Amino acid sequence: MGADAQVSAGQVAAVQVAPAPTYFNRELSWLDFNGRVLALAENQGIPLLERLKFLAIFDNNLDEFFQVRVAGLKEQLVSGVHVQSPDGLTPGEQIERIRGSVHALDERLTHVFVHDLLPHLRREGILILSWDELSAPDRERLSEVFARDVFPVLTPLSVDTAHPFPYISNLSLNLAVVVRDPTTRQTRFARLKVPAILPRYLRLEERLAFVPLEQVIAAHLEELFPGMEIVSTHAFRITRNADLELEEDEAGDLLVAVEENLRQRRLSPMVVRLEVDQAIGERSLSLLMRELGLQPNDVYEVRRQLGLEGLWQLYDIDRPDLKEPVWNPATQPRLAPVDGSPRDLFAELRAGDLLVHHPYDSFLTSVAAFVERAARDPDVLAIKQTLYRTSGRESPIVRSLIRAANAGKQVAALVELKARFDEEANINWARVLEEAGVHVVYGLVGLKTHSKVTLVVRREGDGIRRYVHIGTGNYNPATATIYEDVGLLTADPDLGIDATDLFNFLTGYSRQVHYRKLLVAPLTLRRRLLEMIRAQARPSGRIVLKMNSLVDVEMIRALYAASQAGADIDLIVRGICCLKPGVEGLSDRISVRSLVGRFLEHSRIFRFGADDEDPEYYMGSADLMPRNLDNRVEAVTPVLEPELRARVQEILDVELSDDVLAWELGPAGEWTKVPTVRGIEAHIRLEELALARAAGSQAPHAATSAPHA
Repeated sequence: MGADAQVSAGQVAAVQVAPAPTYFNRELSWLDFNGRVLALAENQGIPLLERLKFLAIFDNNLDEFFQVRVAGLKEQLVSGVHVQSPDGLTPGEQIERIRGSVHALDERLTHVFVHDLLPHLRREGILILSWDELSAPDRERLSEVFARDVFPVLTPLSVDTAHPFPYISNLSLNLAVVVRDPTTRQTRFARLKVPAILPRYLRLEERLAFVPLEQVIAAHLEELFPGMEIVSTHAFRITRNADLELEEDEAGDLLVAVEENLRQRRLSPMVVRLEVDQAIGERSLSLLMRELGLQPNDVYEVRRQLGLEGLWQLYDIDRPDLKEPVWNPATQPRLAPVDGSPRDLFAELRAGDLLVHHPYDSFLTSVAAFVERAARDPDVLAIKQTLYRTSGRESPIVRSLIRAANAGKQVAALVELKARFDEEANINWARVLEEAGVHVVYGLVGLKTHSKVTLVVRREGDGIRRYVHIGTGNYNPATATIYEDVGLLTADPDLGIDATDLFNFLTGYSRQVHYRKLLVAPLTLRRRLLEMIRAQARPSGRIVLKMNSLVDVEMIRALYAASQAGADIDLIVRGICCLKPGVEGLSDRISVRSLVGRFLEHSRIFRFGADDEDPEYYMGSADLMPRNLDNRVEAVTPVLEPELRARVQEILDVELSDDVLAWELGPAGEWTKVPTVRGIEAHIRLEELALARAAGSQAPHAATSAPHA
């Protein structure tokens, strides 16, 4: 059916949608996203240390991808599962294509690191040197550091009939050492782990010169293998499966079960990737492959240092001239102190809803202040909150919850122990909260609680009133300075009741399936989103969706059908997008763009309806992925007040007009950088708007913002 066909909302189900080949592969789409991260490291218009940071982020992203996504595909192969993905690929075919994509990305990574960043760093007086480049005095100084700080913690492990091949821990950096006995002339293999407890780079005193730790160790192997000849030494690194299944139904104590799962992850038997120095000898490589149970397509040979996540150490160098200017989040006038005294936040919310946009609006003076003041207010009776990820060592949110519990308030915290790679931190916080008297629950069997909701119950003159925060981001003050998220603070009675019902669903026994305004997964969210998409499936229909990932086939089919029926659809998708835009007769009216910059685009915002139809706006924690819609507890709220709707539209307008950070997706799967014509950079523009609001001035409309180079 053509893009101009007349199809009513009631006829959408009859629209024919093409089968599997009309979807991009999920895993390859994610690798495309990481390629856009790598493009930031390649961009010479970005400050030098920021480019180095993006290399570290890229490498860490790829580690997680192998630990989870590639591991899952390998498990399917081992189990004999040959189910095709929606785009028609078997697990083996996906792994093969992933390998090709990763090789191409690594070529780009090696080039930008070795031939671009290292020379630029050198010109700025920051040197990453190899051992061979060091002068004799520098070698002598590092030899002293080695003897004092490094040698005592090293443990060489030989491999022979008396010494079985050792367990190689996940993501550890190692040296494969081949030594020869000068008497017997026999060669032996040994593994030497580079201790993660030590700095990744050793610094030469009095200047910004750094040497990779493994090279310093390799230069002193004679001290670790005295009397032996060092034949060769090469770095290697392995990645293990970190996505182990948790049998919740069989777990008597979820906290204990998660702890055991973490132990199993550390000791995971399945290796999914071996990274090696390209110059490694055939004998050493064959031994590693045999002992780790690997095939040739599991091996990735590189021509650079391994473990570039360690570049974060260099990013911490005190060179502000080589970094982006520090952004100090603004405080909206309704939250700012009056004559030095804090505002009555509850009175402000009774006067009207408040929308906060991080990192442009301060998390500490909005969301954290909301929880903190609730904890101190003698009229607050109860605080309930979901915690998916929060800050590691110090959390003002957790501190406020403990203060509230100590004051005798009813405090409940749903701590999601299954938040991947944050399980250990969440276990620790759960125990701290329990010891303080907070009612801690761990969520529902079979479902992750991903919603971001806080409920405050307060006694007031006219009875009990409920105040709610519903957001798209975690209650984490650290990530709130770099993740772009939105949140709604409200005293809306319906949302207060909905939040109460949601917490009863999470903490007790409840079959609550009806909510007044809140959209809740896995109960109502999928159905309602589909209804709203289908309602726009007509000429003059309008849909704008902003999210991290678009994977769900049913949602994609509904969007295709809406496009065929005449709706105009703009999608802002930071990461994975399995929808093919711009395909004639299928998705002519759909455009997809991705913004990648110094702030991580993380908010989920959904708009339905044309400008002249009083469009509906929603925001919340859910991406359009099967896991979010069916296997997680998610909360999405409508934005109802006209002023706040205008603010949400302002955010969408800025992101849709960006031509500095934005990429566009083509029908063949190619991502193309949007040409910079007007010079509108979303992150800078949104900073300007936040400052204008904080100053109480009328900011110019987003679409007419001044250009930036």
